[in-house]
Amino acid sequence: MSKPVIITCAVTGSIHTPTMSPHLPVTPQDIARHAIDAAKAGAAIIHLHARDPQTGIPSADPELFREILSTIRKETHAVLNISTGGSSRMTLDQRLAAAHLLKPEMCSLNMGSMNFGLFPMIDRYTNWRHDWEPKFLEATRNIVFQNTFGDIESILRDLGEQQGVRFELECYDVGHIQTVAFYKKQGLLKGPIFLQFVLGVLGGIDPAPEQIMHMKTTADRLLGDDYHFSVLAAGRHQFPLGTMGVILGGNVRVGLEDNLMIERGKLAMSNADQVRKIRKVVEELGHRVATPDEVRTLLQLKGAESVAA
Repeated sequence: MSKPVIITCAVTGSIHTPTMSPHLPVTPQDIARHAIDAAKAGAAIIHLHARDPQTGIPSADPELFREILSTIRKETHAVLNISTGGSSRMTLDQRLAAAHLLKPEMCSLNMGSMNFGLFPMIDRYTNWRHDWEPKFLEATRNIVFQNTFGDIESILRDLGEQQGVRFELECYDVGHIQTVAFYKKQGLLKGPIFLQFVLGVLGGIDPAPEQIMHMKTTADRLLGDDYHFSVLAAGRHQFPLGTMGVILGGNVRVGLEDNLMIERGKLAMSNADQVRKIRKVVEELGHRVATPDEVRTLLQLKGAESVAA
């Protein structure tokens, strides 16, 4: 029997803004509720960002993350994954503050600096709920999302070696996979490795089936069989390319961070809606979805009891 498929759900992120969907969770209570419902629908890993509860702007406040994590843990055993990416407008210290405080089982780790363009979304909306939204998006025209070799090394040492955190290694292009292989060879990154192929962000690799194949063959060549991969495709590409990833033997990420829609022209009412949709695809393909404890075994996680929240 093939290994079970891991569904990751990225609940709110720092890309979309409140004007874009009334269903985007903003407050700690709403983010936690979306996460709990997604876990109950079949997501084994919950990828978490925080937002200011009044304005919805992405926030690095560790106390917001503490509230979110503590609420989720009361109702589900899902693996909780704190973003170290935060937002391209945050400093590295801000991005890492919650992870240092709460010591989660997993964190995301972006594997290279890049242009990360959100500014094209400005043209889709006219009546903004908050003044910060168009300014936030426009700022990405002139900001480099910094993830230097030094940044990556400090995260691998401080969170990985010292706190036992495992990583969702976010690869926005094939060069990022080469960086993973470099740190694996150096011994700073140890298996089992969990790659997240990220397609469709302006500044990264484009969302095409050929690019998934390119990323997978690159990972096969550089990492052999000592890795697992998942596919994250932005916007309308989420379900088609996520399905392709499963067919190729990988895993899949969904959630309102990456895509606000459930189908063409229709907003998703919740993260759980997207999880249920991709779960049906996974099961129709003859697979079953992984449980949180299976993920802990597969990725050799330290266990929920080690989380400080």
